[in-house]
Amino acid sequence: MISHSQSGTEIYLFDLLVEENQISISNPINITNHQGYDNQPSFHHVEPIIYYSSNNQDGRSDIKYYNYETFKTKNLTNTKEREYSPTLTPDGNFISCILQRDNGAQDLVKYPVNGGKAIILIKDILIGYHAWFNNSKLLTYVLHENNGELRFFDLNANKNTIITIAIGRSLHQIPNQDYMSYIDKSMSDNWRINKFDPKTNKSSIIASTLSFQEDMAWTQNGYILMSDGSKIYFLNPNADNGWIELKIKNDSIKLKGISRMALNIENTKLAIVVNE
Repeated sequence: MISHSQSGTEIYLFDLLVEENQISISNPINITNHQGYDNQPSFHHVEPIIYYSSNNQDGRSDIKYYNYETFKTKNLTNTKEREYSPTLTPDGNFISCILQRDNGAQDLVKYPVNGGKAIILIKDILIGYHAWFNNSKLLTYVLHENNGELRFFDLNANKNTIITIAIGRSLHQIPNQDYMSYIDKSMSDNWRINKFDPKTNKSSIIASTLSFQEDMAWTQNGYILMSDGSKIYFLNPNADNGWIELKIKNDSIKLKGISRMALNIENTKLAIVVNE
């Protein structure tokens, strides 16, 4: 569950080079450089902007955004509540996020990208994480009895379907496919990356994760990135090469506690969350 108490994290931005059989990163920049919680980065589809959740001086999280061309950071929200998991909606007009209230309720809402009031999309359901399939359908991680429940929502039809339980927090639309992915944690000794078909609500296995890791990202050519906490690896699901360590060029920093990752759509930038 998203907790009021968050450990200190920073977000580093790297230049990314994706080649046919190799991925490398270089030129790390700490884009947050702020004591406390800075996490859950996601990229704008077109603009050179990274959205993320950041704790303020009162320990409440707001949504900030960093422009990596101007090197400037601004607040999208500045509220008395807490916002997490900022995600650009498919139409590019809003940032959807989890809004956590002091009474423990968590609503899925959206804010206009140019600022404004929250519009409630889903309420009275404890959604922890989400990923859009299209403008009206999305895959969600719902907090249920200390477990992650996978639900697929159709907002236009006001309908949601429970797909499975025991999932991880990493949800994605698979690039260039009409499928989505999630982490299946139902087998305690073999977590798996699964593919979900929104048309049939059926799932199939893509690959096993790195050992007990649930944070991942997709490249546009269909590679999967994951970390063991200190190193980053990539996997081509269509090859038999297994997980290959990603190269860090001109490495002048030691990354620790690597968790969430995000790539821009051009696959030229990689954002990585690390421990302070």
